[in-house]
Amino acid sequence: MAEFIVMPKLGLTMTEGTVSNWRKKEGDNVKSGEVLFDVETDKISNEVEATSDGVIRKIFIEEGTVEVLKPVAIVASADEDISSLLTEIGGGEKEEIDETIEKKEIKEEASTATTAKKVKASPKAKKLAAELNVDISRIEGTGTQSSVTEEDVRKFVKESKKAEKKTSPTAAVVAEQLGVDINQICKDSRIMKNDVIAYKEREDFVAMVNPQEIRKSMSTMRKVIAKRMLESQQVSPTVNYNLRVDTTNLSIFRNQIKDTVKVTYTDLLVKILSKALLEFPLLNSSIEGNEIIFRNYVSIGVAVGLEDGLLVPVVEYANSKGLKEISREIKELATKAKNNELQPQNLTGGTFTITNIGMFGMESFTPIINQPEVAILGVNAIVQTPVAVEGQVIIKPLMNLSLTADHRVVDGSVAAQFMARVKEYIEKPALLLL
Repeated sequence: MAEFIVMPKLGLTMTEGTVSNWRKKEGDNVKSGEVLFDVETDKISNEVEATSDGVIRKIFIEEGTVEVLKPVAIVASADEDISSLLTEIGGGEKEEIDETIEKKEIKEEASTATTAKKVKASPKAKKLAAELNVDISRIEGTGTQSSVTEEDVRKFVKESKKAEKKTSPTAAVVAEQLGVDINQICKDSRIMKNDVIAYKEREDFVAMVNPQEIRKSMSTMRKVIAKRMLESQQVSPTVNYNLRVDTTNLSIFRNQIKDTVKVTYTDLLVKILSKALLEFPLLNSSIEGNEIIFRNYVSIGVAVGLEDGLLVPVVEYANSKGLKEISREIKELATKAKNNELQPQNLTGGTFTITNIGMFGMESFTPIINQPEVAILGVNAIVQTPVAVEGQVIIKPLMNLSLTADHRVVDGSVAAQFMARVKEYIEKPALLLL
């Protein structure tokens, strides 16, 4: 029986997905369970499978963004009538629109061709010449069989608009000898010999350098990151707070338990934050309209850097989990992120985010809030630093913490107290037992 293949809804918050990488084409046989194409969302990439046996009779979206539950293709038996399904999504209307566009383009090309008489030129060149009111018969063609190309039209217009340059006789001779186009030299006053030589030297230098620019479309993930970061900056009036902490005792604590469980500083900080955030609920809140949403739990997003961008898998209800379980879960989520195995539920529900770039030697930065949260903590490198203690200079491992907070709900005094409390837990990790 003929049926639509639709854009699946992969999560409660998903509203659209991007179709990419079709594994089948129109006319191919498919079996239930076979992968048809990939879907990229703002968070993850998933494979979409056929739900029944048949033939791919029609593909509506080869590549692009589609709303959830909207048709992407039709699967039916080879000889089955699918006209009713095509009508259901406006297939007939689409054909009429395409036909109208085609007739319009033919009419425009015929009109342009009449204006341009019998000059050999590409349709695009004729159309551009008509738009710019240029007599195409005056243009020397460089295309196949000396036909005029679109680039020929643009070049002709550009050269026509150039004002005649004032050039010294010597400069004109040198320009001809060196093969320099005087019109390419930008100078308001008279062009002299030295101007020509300087232009030629730069031209030769640029040719040697051979500068190139490569354009690459943003991935779906990168587009979403760009959009959300811009929105975050526009929505939240942020303030940044930096505090240096001594990690001596935290390092000792980490070494003391390494035979039982090997934990990272990120694991330890997630545990510390899950406790501190309950003491400072404003940092763990979010804003909805004119309401502040408070919570009796803490779910911490841990930023994971990937080749195409950043994902923030969430350690749910971290305040109810022990350090060993938190460490295991963070490692598991990071592995899934790198293998594209995260599920939508792994990426939603966060109440606070931590991002650690200390491994790259960074000592301070200003992270952007992951909406709709109101704060994010950046973790920097641990640096061996000279410190004055009781009149003596000693070396201590110090680390900067960089907090960004939404000033709509988090005042400076609250943020400062929160950071002081986090510092206390880091420098006295035994307090976690209380």
